[in-house]
Parts: sequence; structure tokens; C-alpha cells
Amino acid sequence: MPPLAQWSPRARARLAGVFEALEGLASAFGQVVIPGRLIVSGDAAATAASILGHESLYRLAFASSLAGVVFHLAWAWLFYELLKPVNRLIARLAVFVILVGCAVQAVTALLLYAPLIVLGGGSGLAAFSTPQLQSLAMVFLKWNAVAFDAYLVFFGLWCALTGWLIAGSTFLPRILGVLLAIDGLGWMTYVSPPLGVSLFPIVAVLSALAEIPLQLWLMIFGVNNERWRTQAVPAA
Repeated sequence: MPPLAQWSPRARARLAGVFEALEGLASAFGQVVIPGRLIVSGDAAATAASILGHESLYRLAFASSLAGVVFHLAWAWLFYELLKPVNRLIARLAVFVILVGCAVQAVTALLLYAPLIVLGGGSGLAAFSTPQLQSLAMVFLKWNAVAFDAYLVFFGLWCALTGWLIAGSTFLPRILGVLLAIDGLGWMTYVSPPLGVSLFPIVAVLSALAEIPLQLWLMIFGVNNERWRTQAVPAA
């Protein structure tokens, strides 16, 4: 296979759509689906028993969360390469924002894994009683939720910036950019988690209307090679 730099803009756009879809699936599976099955809200003892009783599944959630970070980094770079002809400064700002978001996303994965270390005990935790260890594990899970909310704010800002770039491009449907920018404003409401949670049904609809069509368009159609090159020449 030729090096990625030699791929056509359409091929790289399709690859970006694939990585974006993989990141969404991996992150949802690792941070939402599995923890939602194992964590018992407000009950540290039941949560600890659930995690230890399904340790392999919980480790899978951690691995899936880490994979989501890798996929995220991949499509962040591909999106930058794809959209920098529109406005190089905004594209750089967008990739900087999502790199910070990816760092926060990695922290959420580590906080998700921390309860396994705490509940496993060991010489460093021998001074703590079982209920104390269970409560400490619950604290890490709460911080995981806080960190994930922070990640959503950075992701929302990236969506808004990227939506602006897509709307200003000649090689992608501008409506996809407008929808993605609106979706980004929705995710940024998690700067106040209670507000984000209360608006989540609306944000979920906005996400479905923006992110899924964008992923499908990229994977199926990619971008118009000729228009991309035409817009890239003045930028270069």
C-alpha cells in the first residue's frame, strides 16, 4: 500500500470517517455501556461487588476506553489534514482543542481503572477497611464522570470549530458543517454538568442529526478530490 501521504483526499476522508465511527463505538462501550451495567448509583458496596464479580468485563471497558483515545487521535489528525485548506489557523486551533480533549479522555480511562487497583487491596492499602476501600473506589468513579463531562466540553468546541470549517469548504456539504457546529454548542453545555444532563435528550438528537450523517458521508462519499485540490492551492 502507498504511504498515507500519497492517498487521495477522498481516501483519507473515508479513513477519517472510519476512525470517527470506531472512536464513538469504543468510547461509548467503555465509558457508558459497560459502566452503566456494573455501577450501582449511591451504593459503594454493591458497585464493588459488581466490579469484582465481572472483572474481565470491567477490564474490557478500560481497554475500550484506551482504544477510543487512539482512534480519536487518528481521526483528529486526518480531519486537520482534510480541512486545513479552508482555514489553516482555525484548523490548527481545532486540532489543539481536540488534543487537549484526548488528554482528558485518557485521564477518564485511568480513573475508570483506578477502582480495580483500590478494590484489589495490597500492602499500600492495608490500613484501609473494606468499606473505606469501597468508598474510595466510588470516589474515583465520580471523578471519572467529572473528567468525562470536561472531555465533552472540549469535544463540543472541536465540533463547533470543525463545523465552521466544513461550512466554509467547497468539497463537503455545508449543511453537515452547520449541523455539526450546532451539535458542538450542545455538548459545550456540559461546562455546567447539571445543565448538560437536563438538556441531554436534545443534545442526543443533535448528535444523531450531525455526527452520524457526517460519518456516513465521509465513509461512503469522502470528499470531492478536484474541489479539495482547488481550495488547497490558494491555502498553500
